Amino acid sequence: MARLQLHFPEDQWYYSTPLTVRVTDVNAGNHLGNDSMISMISEARARFLFEFGVSETERDGNGIIVTDLATTYRAEAHARDQLLFEVGVMDFNKYGGDIIFRVTRPQDRTLIAMAKSGFVFFNYKTSEVVAMPDDFRTKFDRVNWV
Repeated sequence: MARLQLHFPEDQWYYSTPLTVRVTDVNAGNHLGNDSMISMISEARARFLFEFGVSETERDGNGIIVTDLATTYRAEAHARDQLLFEVGVMDFNKYGGDIIFRVTRPQDRTLIAMAKSGFVFFNYKTSEVVAMPDDFRTKFDRVNWV
């Protein structure tokens, strides 16, 4: 079976945030568990959107919904490791795009993981996909379109 490979353009990183691996994030293999990595990616996404003034759900019901997540692991992380989550966007289309993540351990410059989370704009009141708002689109002038 072919392995997933994630490669992202260097000019698409817009934000970074540090997160610490908690003892409760460690699994039976004594390293950061997949479920905890997904939670950390979600936290990094929420911080990124907040930094850019994007609410995940607006009063009118419009918001962002995650459509998929792909993650590749390159090295283990352990309890108390300080990780840096770099966050960007790419592959915009009329309805959404991808939020990308590069996770490193700055202490030894180790690449821990790469991830890509698909998203679309969604109206939670009508349960319908909606077009990307202009004010979101203009925040990311370097992003590519597909």
